[in-house]
Amino acid sequence: MSKGDQVEILDFWASPFCARVKIALEEKGVKHVDSEEDLFGGKSELLLKSNPIHQRVPVLLHNGKPIAESAIIVSYIDEVWPSKSLLPTCAYDRAQARFWVDYIDKKVFETGRSVWASNGEEREVGTRDFIEVLKHLEEALGEKDYFGGDGFGYVDIIAISHSAWFLAYEKFGDFKVADHSPKISAWIKRCLQRESVAKVLPDPEKVYQFVLHFRKMSGLD
Repeated sequence: MSKGDQVEILDFWASPFCARVKIALEEKGVKHVDSEEDLFGGKSELLLKSNPIHQRVPVLLHNGKPIAESAIIVSYIDEVWPSKSLLPTCAYDRAQARFWVDYIDKKVFETGRSVWASNGEEREVGTRDFIEVLKHLEEALGEKDYFGGDGFGYVDIIAISHSAWFLAYEKFGDFKVADHSPKISAWIKRCLQRESVAKVLPDPEKVYQFVLHFRKMSGLD
């Protein structure tokens, strides 16, 4: 990368998918501009042009060239700025990391959504499903400090970005993450001690208020 490179993120403050991109850039020490999108009032022409297939954030613009989909963006960041690699050096460990990233992307946000974007029995089922996801992640973490072992890495970045939403899930699902997955709870606190994470993640209470507002907009309350 040359000193004149321009790095911009088409962003939304509450998005865990945007947060992981910003955390990765912070970990690499890459200066970037965060351009907030108005996802409800009208998406920008730049977003629609940069991600015409999905038309959603995040999009990383590197010298004007767009890269979409957050896990792909984080991998791209790791390749373009290779110092302090986020992925393990061993091919098997890299494959395992990608497995858990795929699991997180397929399960965490959607099961969380089934908790806050529902009522009654559907919410109860969603809460049980979310707790089950947490337990699988706790098993993957085991006794390690981070998913990759001693160092904060790819899977941690992908997973920790969701934690700012956990307060909302807890309030609507009437449970505590710490009660069901104490190791995940301790891991969250450990990650929040990192400047890259603490600087990027939104206030969980602010996310909860956003969810309340979104439920009203959606006619759920």
